[in-house]
Amino acid sequence: MFNNRSVLITGGTGSFGKQMVKTILERYQPHRLIVFSRDELKQFEMEQSLPVARHKCLRYFIGDVRDQQRLEEAFRGVDVVLHAAALKQVPTAEYNPFEAVQTNVFGAQNVIRAAIRQQVPSVIALSTDKAANPINLYGATKLCSDKLFVAGNSMAGASGPRFSVVRYGNVLGSRGSVVPFFLKKKAEGTLPITDPNMTRFSITLQEGVDFVLGCLQRMRGGEIFVPKLPSYRILDMAKAIAPEAQTKVVGIRPGEKVHEVLVPADEAWHTLEFADHFVIQPTQAWWSHGEYFAAEGGRPCPVGFSYSSGNNSHWLSVEDIRSLVDRYCAEHGL
Repeated sequence: MFNNRSVLITGGTGSFGKQMVKTILERYQPHRLIVFSRDELKQFEMEQSLPVARHKCLRYFIGDVRDQQRLEEAFRGVDVVLHAAALKQVPTAEYNPFEAVQTNVFGAQNVIRAAIRQQVPSVIALSTDKAANPINLYGATKLCSDKLFVAGNSMAGASGPRFSVVRYGNVLGSRGSVVPFFLKKKAEGTLPITDPNMTRFSITLQEGVDFVLGCLQRMRGGEIFVPKLPSYRILDMAKAIAPEAQTKVVGIRPGEKVHEVLVPADEAWHTLEFADHFVIQPTQAWWSHGEYFAAEGGRPCPVGFSYSSGNNSHWLSVEDIRSLVDRYCAEHGL
């Protein structure tokens, strides 16, 4: 898929970007693999483990998605763009709202315009569960971003670049997520629980990378791809990490939901279900709903359907969660 092709990842020094770079280098032989990000220190640190001297296809580009001219320079001759750059911390976005808008909304539009001007064939943007019926600013900016990327296909026209979106929840063990937090609190003997009814979807970093790679192969432009994932209960996560510890209910945080939602009921009427994923179809007139249904074998979701971590049919047991946490600890030397 990437052999002899040029690939660029915005936010390339983030968790997703680094894992995607490692995966591409292991499985393919790209012509160029461009890490595009604004943090020179993170690029320096990444290059220590993935040096250009050993991986001749690698390029490290300093740049910001707020800068369209720099994006156009970086996109020249690129075949695939994976857009992962974003301001993602909910409290940070609430306190610095326009900064989040400039990166997550204006930055998304800059990526779209640069891709069209440089005729990049395929662009996939990473989204989040928080974009589904958003209740915080981060989610609202990502919803705007999703809408922009879907509409980017109209801007590009029939012969232009194709834009699609991948939406999934918090990655297991990512920075700021519950696994490293509970592991840190384990030594104190008490785990803070925001809400005992809370549930979350489970996806690992590599699973997220593999899903994006699969979406690149099946995308037509305009879809929002949603993986089918197992759910877990927050109390089961606490039992898996520290079965001897006590739990203390501290209350839900601002901008937080009790259950993650990936396909809200309002979008079910134009959503297709497949064996391992959902496709939220665009509502624009140029999308051929019947053709996609017939060619790929998906079935329409029933009216009123929603895909939430709370109404899922696939649940992780405490033992399943413990196995995932043990793997995380082994990978991070904990």
